[in-house]
Amino acid sequence: MAVSEPNQQSNSKDFIEVTGEVVELMPGTSFKVRLENEHEILAYLSGRMRMNKIRLAPGDKVKIEMSPYDLSKGRITYRL
Repeated sequence: MAVSEPNQQSNSKDFIEVTGEVVELMPGTSFKVRLENEHEILAYLSGRMRMNKIRLAPGDKVKIEMSPYDLSKGRITYRL
């Protein structure tokens, strides 16, 4: 059994931040987003954007956090 370090924390720096453009609105606050490198991914709204009732429309530029383990999905954190 491995013992973890007491100062070791998981933070938001483990994510890859990219920018993209909303292409299509999907049901359930999901969006199809085209990234700068022309890949299309499925993204969802972050909790803070839901709380503040930020609306997105096709054509909006957004900032996305992606996990390095699954590059086909992401979380929209900011509308540019």
